[in-house]
Amino acid sequence: MSEDLANRVYAVVEKSPVVDGHNDLLIRLRGLNRYDFDATDLTLDQSPLGLHTDLPRLRAGGVGGQFWSVFVPVTLAGESAVTATLEQIDAAHQMIERYDALRFAGSADDVEAAVRDGRIASLLGMEGGHSIGDSLGTLRMMYRLGVRYMTLTHTSNTAWADSGTDEPASGGLSPFGHEVVREMNRLGMLVDLSHVSPDTMRAALATSRAPAFFSHSNALALCSHPRNVPDDVLDLVRQTDGIVMATFVPGFLTEAGREWMDALEAAEGRTPAQWEDDNASEEAYRERRRRREEWLAENPCPPVSSADVADHVEYIRDRAGVDAVGIGGDLDGIATTPTDLTDVAAYPRLLEELARRGWSDAELAKLTYGNVLRVLRRTEQVAARLATETGPSHATIDALDGPAGGDAGR
Repeated sequence: MSEDLANRVYAVVEKSPVVDGHNDLLIRLRGLNRYDFDATDLTLDQSPLGLHTDLPRLRAGGVGGQFWSVFVPVTLAGESAVTATLEQIDAAHQMIERYDALRFAGSADDVEAAVRDGRIASLLGMEGGHSIGDSLGTLRMMYRLGVRYMTLTHTSNTAWADSGTDEPASGGLSPFGHEVVREMNRLGMLVDLSHVSPDTMRAALATSRAPAFFSHSNALALCSHPRNVPDDVLDLVRQTDGIVMATFVPGFLTEAGREWMDALEAAEGRTPAQWEDDNASEEAYRERRRRREEWLAENPCPPVSSADVADHVEYIRDRAGVDAVGIGGDLDGIATTPTDLTDVAAYPRLLEELARRGWSDAELAKLTYGNVLRVLRRTEQVAARLATETGPSHATIDALDGPAGGDAGR
């Protein structure tokens, strides 16, 4: 990057640092050392371990806020999924409390205060509705523990919501699924629509009173992966004053990347290489990682770059408005990265690409910081209004969907 452009970009992130919508460091740390922070010092460069994230690189990338993903595989369900989720939330709080550079944030005001104090605001996002075990009480407790968004599904359906990468079963959302969305609105929890089917997106937005939120998704018009957002839903994002946080996943950027990602998933199966069960040894984890690296060496990803991410950012901007764009890199959750967006230090390269295309400093500041803070704050405002109208829902999946409704989530 030219010196003038570099200075301009760094001036933007100094005032409006990157608040990224999705980072999977926690699941990587589980695989490496069962969340043993003595074993992996995040104050040091951890790129030799293959991690995309550590504190020096977060600082270098101008990151002022991060939604840390709380993710457990869809192969877990019911109590086992809830337990694993709680363990990962505990690990997140251990990490935040351990490092002075981090500060827990549970609100937009908390994010702003952390940034003012030179800390990295640390928010929690729960990736997959299977983590609540079909229980609104569990959902409420996850909020109390700090979770500020929940992705309604991951790669498989829940009993009450359809995933974009599974066969339709609920027609989008079941009656209980709509109640989950309403309860999230009441709590002030962002309803994350990444991973869900288009019908689920539409159903959730028809019920939700809060802005649309996609933590890590791209535009379907540019890449036909079912994880991406169709044009009619981008129109709803504009109408609800929402946000789509563009992601770095190669398979969501280009058609060649999508085909490569399909082959990787076929070779690897549904359980990601970052996860092993509690009885697996560290050696078993490393062997699985070795096999993945071997496959990647034999089947390299077609090159993608910040230019491809910028194409999606601009498409979303053109369809939904400049107030609807954000960044959700999915770093440490992907097998490979764009060639010039290899870790959390690289966000300025995306901003440089957009600046080169004519983006103003004010527009870049919306992308990095302003838009996601607005969506978070407006979601909190919806919750404040609902607090005067209704109390906690005591609905159950059996009552709303029938006794068979919850089988898939148990």
